[in-house]
Amino acid sequence: MGRHHPAQRQLDLAHRLLHHRLTPRRGDPSGRRAARRSAAGLLPAAGRNRAGAPPAPGRPGPPDRAERDRVHRHLRARVDAARALDVPYVNTFVGRDVTRPVAGSVEPAERILPPLLDYAAERGVRLLAENCPMEGWHPDGYPGNLADSPELGDWMAGLGGEGRGSLLTYDPSHLVWLGIDPVAALDHALDRGMVAHVQAKDVEIDEAARTRYGVFGRTVGRGSPTDGGRWRYRVPGRGSIDFNRLVDRLHEAGYDGAVAVEHEDPVWGGTLDRTKTGLRIAADHLRPFVARNSRGRRTTEGGRRPGDGDTTARPDARPPRCQPNWPTS
Repeated sequence: MGRHHPAQRQLDLAHRLLHHRLTPRRGDPSGRRAARRSAAGLLPAAGRNRAGAPPAPGRPGPPDRAERDRVHRHLRARVDAARALDVPYVNTFVGRDVTRPVAGSVEPAERILPPLLDYAAERGVRLLAENCPMEGWHPDGYPGNLADSPELGDWMAGLGGEGRGSLLTYDPSHLVWLGIDPVAALDHALDRGMVAHVQAKDVEIDEAARTRYGVFGRTVGRGSPTDGGRWRYRVPGRGSIDFNRLVDRLHEAGYDGAVAVEHEDPVWGGTLDRTKTGLRIAADHLRPFVARNSRGRRTTEGGRRPGDGDTTARPDARPPRCQPNWPTS
């Protein structure tokens, strides 16, 4: 991959985003020019890019307010960078106090989150919350993210007022092991115009282990909060998710955003060559389900962006229904 390859340019930009701080210059109060030069103010967050107020990962206890403030500053810097780079969305998670019931975090979140949503909206950016449970934030592997279910997704979308609530980064893999129908959850979110980004990640369920351990996985002998022992993430086509059906739903709703492969497959990982093979398996599996746009890029085609107030599908833009294409290598 040469230095001028589009993917290489994106990697270079991502590197700058993660390693440079925004320094607004005199005469540039918005920081827009500085952001384009230094690409942000984004420092590595070590997986802690949470808009709520949880304790540090693996350390159950009361919320760390200094950490909350740090994360909020980090999130605002991401929003500033997105505005400068004309990126419409910033994805995050919504941490909770794992020492209290979920309802005990909802009330303070309703005070804490709207100012962040407003900050983004005033800059033409929408915040997204992924439906990942973030079980690694809870010592027993229970959900630590206040956006892991359709119910909580609806609650998040209702914060911040009209056109300002959090939209959804939809990942079907988490829903499956939580016992949530990923198609029904997607239909609901599409009907509400909430889906702004889609992650293509599959999951493999060990039914015998689920019978033994229960929904949230093993307790005795659990090596880490994420060591549930009854599911593992796979590249698309190697698990149980019907991506043909899911992408067809996106077509039908007029979704025109990205379907991005998230590679966490332990079988096709560990080395660069195996990781590349895993990505090829994913691409081969998904390729028949998407159409090319006028610029030659693959897309789910048609429709407005979520949050525009019009999520009606355009029948003339709908491609024919896709047929399954199971990879053989």
